[in-house]
Amino acid sequence: MSESIFGELPAVTICAADGAQATVTLYGGHLVSWRTSDGQERLFCSRASSLDGSRAIRGGVPVIFPQFGARGTGMRHGFARVATWQLASSGDADGAAYAEFVLHHTDLPEAIAAAWPCAFTLRLRVAVKAQALELNLSVHNTGEQAFPFSAALHSYFAIDQLNEARVGGLQRVRYSDETPQDALQTEELLQFADKLDRIYYQLPGALSLLSGGHTLRLEQQGFTDAVVWNPGAQDAAALPDLADDEYQHFLCIEPALIQPDLLAAGAGWTGRQRLEFV
Repeated sequence: MSESIFGELPAVTICAADGAQATVTLYGGHLVSWRTSDGQERLFCSRASSLDGSRAIRGGVPVIFPQFGARGTGMRHGFARVATWQLASSGDADGAAYAEFVLHHTDLPEAIAAAWPCAFTLRLRVAVKAQALELNLSVHNTGEQAFPFSAALHSYFAIDQLNEARVGGLQRVRYSDETPQDALQTEELLQFADKLDRIYYQLPGALSLLSGGHTLRLEQQGFTDAVVWNPGAQDAAALPDLADDEYQHFLCIEPALIQPDLLAAGAGWTGRQRLEFV
């Protein structure tokens, strides 16, 4: 483990013995780089993103908590991605390098804390080895009252070209998008022409992302749902922290808990994602 700087943000870089590495900024507990042992960067970060702590980072893996999107009265996608986390521990286990980051309710800025009067501890564990990355996000209610929460890992994966990417594992899975009625996916492989924004509910198993001759296997536990998103040309042009052409080179596939879960006082929840190129 070594301290580093990403843009203007303090960060931590972990490196496995085989060369796999990951970089996480303390701002947001945000995974901004994942390089497999062959040296390939597997995550997308926009060249137009602010990297000074003034707003959430566009790319990498933002931590979404305690609200998904605008599904609530709080900050869009929650405050975890714009709060400052602490490094709790780091080391090596079974050839994998790992680091664990923690965010307590007492770490929140006063204005955010006033809008979220619930005591909690949020932990993120990042581990890399060879062609694999494991992410564990856990929430512990340290207060005396139950609170509802949603959570997601808003992963931006680097791809060669949007119209050539394919996502498998979603056939016959129910989804919702911008249309009024839910639908069932019929295609074996999801393809992309332009904008797509879907929430898939109750995944039955692992997903796969096919791009550039490579296959990424995505497994998740605890997270019941998945979000597949790309803004397309028109929406990308309206995003100030995304260059107009960049939408063609990433795809978001997010393990998510969309329907808020009620976490009892003293209780905990954990969501896990394992990613591996096969």
